[in-house]
Amino acid sequence: MLKDIKAFSSFAVNDIDKARTFYKDTLGVEVIDITMEGMTMLTLHLNGNSNDVMIYPKQNHTPAEYTILNFPVDNVEETVDALTAKGVEFERYDSEYLKTDEKGIARGNGGPTIAWFKDPAGNILSLLEPK
Repeated sequence: MLKDIKAFSSFAVNDIDKARTFYKDTLGVEVIDITMEGMTMLTLHLNGNSNDVMIYPKQNHTPAEYTILNFPVDNVEETVDALTAKGVEFERYDSEYLKTDEKGIARGNGGPTIAWFKDPAGNILSLLEPK
């Protein structure tokens, strides 16, 4: 029934203008404004993906406690350095199951090399090397 539908993902933010600036200017993602019934939303056009991601405003937004969007990159460390220079702060973890280094990069935890950071609304995003 839905197998041929072009589905897409979406998530909420509490400030659409801050989100636009962050995703467009800080991360360098193509951001398209769309207006529906007087509400401004954003579409993230992610190259290489057949589906875009929609961001919508929600006044009583509560950030997700899990990763909502992953960015596969060729080199996590280089991308972390570039985004850190733009003011992005990476999450640090030091638990039994997950440890990151001083840059916020997890290596050798049984998964890909990965680093987590938050958007201005507190949503968790990641950079990962899909190797």
